[in-house]
Amino acid sequence: MKELEQLMFRLCKAPGISGGERLAAKVVAAELSDIAKVKIDRMGSLTAEFGNPKAKEHVLLDAHLDQIGLVVTGIDENGFLKVGRCGGMDARVLPGSAVTVYGKETLCGVVCCTPPHLQEGGEDQVPPVDKMSVDIGLPHDEVEKVVFPGDRILFHTQPKRLLGTRVSAAGLDDRAGVAAFIRCAQILSGEKLSCRVTILCSVQEEVGGAGAKTGAFSAEPTQAIATDVSFASQPGVRPVNIGKLGGGPMIGIAPVLNRKMTDRLIALAKEKKLPFTREVMGGDTGTNSDDIATSRGGVMTGLVSIPLRYMHTPAEVIDLKDVENTAQLIAAYLREVG
Repeated sequence: MKELEQLMFRLCKAPGISGGERLAAKVVAAELSDIAKVKIDRMGSLTAEFGNPKAKEHVLLDAHLDQIGLVVTGIDENGFLKVGRCGGMDARVLPGSAVTVYGKETLCGVVCCTPPHLQEGGEDQVPPVDKMSVDIGLPHDEVEKVVFPGDRILFHTQPKRLLGTRVSAAGLDDRAGVAAFIRCAQILSGEKLSCRVTILCSVQEEVGGAGAKTGAFSAEPTQAIATDVSFASQPGVRPVNIGKLGGGPMIGIAPVLNRKMTDRLIALAKEKKLPFTREVMGGDTGTNSDDIATSRGGVMTGLVSIPLRYMHTPAEVIDLKDVENTAQLIAAYLREVG
């Protein structure tokens, strides 16, 4: 687990806000270049191919590379940065948060926070994101030299080890899925597969899924498995149709997902004695699998999710055992394709 932890930390330390995933893609390329044919497409998505290039069956493995953040929308007369969402940023966790501003220089900042003593309505009032500001400690004239509208902002955090096999970091959504595919490729390295495999680390999932749409269209797979994170049990969350940290991958069941693939993933988990839960969705899945399944003339698609706590915060939490078991499950599936 130590090596997997270090892999996860390397991935989460690399900035990769939606539309600015280049540095994160560079880290993934370094991890996969020795065991797969790696390239980056026009959108910025990374693909890594291995297996039998002439095989009839071509399996696409998708995990999104991007993470949520903020975008600079302006600078006020006092030098405070005005911001907007870049992805599904939770306004509740922003006030008082340390952030990194990726301007002409990389700068530290703080999201402004009104003391509750001076706030009408007290502690319960959270302004919308577009009413918030970021303080980088400079007056207006100096800020204008180093920050411009359109620059991106991420939480300023460092990945941390918790007790046991659990870790906390910003961006585990969905670097955990990326790590699972890297680990899967490592497991299968040197094995002779009867299928062609393309790992797609897609961009811009948090703002509409453009990378998965274009990546799936270009790859023309015969089938696909998307891996994302989903909700794990935690205080304040009803224990209905959710996962459990350490409880293994969550195998998706939804109208858009191929039932034959879903049933086989469940059967393999049982055969390999891997823990898992079923995640039942009556509509769409809210993941890239929705777009991949409807690419071109349709793609048989499965969904395997990793349980995660505190989604879209600077302190997301996963259990590394779930990442490893996800990798083992997908490797078992790929061994019998074709």
